[in-house]
Amino acid sequence: MRKIVIAVSGVPGAGKTTYARFIAKEYNLRYVSNGQLFRQYAKEKGLTLIELHKMAEKDPSIDKEIDMRAVKEAEKGGVVIDGHLAVWILKDLAHLKIIFTAPLEVRASRVAGRDKKPMEEAIKELLTRENSNRMRAKKYYNIDIGDFSVADLVVNTEKLDVIGVKQVVETFIDEYKRLHPELF
Repeated sequence: MRKIVIAVSGVPGAGKTTYARFIAKEYNLRYVSNGQLFRQYAKEKGLTLIELHKMAEKDPSIDKEIDMRAVKEAEKGGVVIDGHLAVWILKDLAHLKIIFTAPLEVRASRVAGRDKKPMEEAIKELLTRENSNRMRAKKYYNIDIGDFSVADLVVNTEKLDVIGVKQVVETFIDEYKRLHPELF
C-alpha cells in the first residue's frame, strides 16, 4: 500500500509553501515543490519567473513536464506535494488535498516583506502570476483554480497567525491519521 500523499495548493502568498514544509517535517514525509521546480527551470533557461510564466502561456510542455514530475512523486507515496495545481492534478492520487487562500492585500504585504519590494510591485506580480496560472490551468487542463470543491480542507490564512494555521492543519491531519494509521 502506498503511504500518504498530501497535495497542497493555494494562491501565491497565502502560505502554501510554509505549511507544506511544516506538514512534511511534522509527519516525516518527503517534500516536493512544483514552484521550486518551476523556478529552477526558469533559472536553467536564464529567465525570470514572470518570463517563464509568459512562455508557459504559449508552450504547454513546460507545465505538463512539471506536473508529470509531481505525479511520479505522488506514485511513490510518503510525500507532500506543493503546487498551484497540485490538488487538481493529483486529485486521484492524493489522500488529502489542502488549499490555502487569503485576500490579495494580505498576500501582497507578505510577498513585499519577504522579497523586499514595494507593495505596488508585489500586487502587480501576484496578479500577473495568478492570471497566468488561471489561464494556463483552464487552457491546458480545463481546470478552474477558483473552484475549491476538490479540496478536503480550505484554510484562509488571513485570520490566524502561523501557529494558529499550523494547529488547524495538524488537527485535520491527526484526525485523518487516527482513522487511517496504515498510511503513515
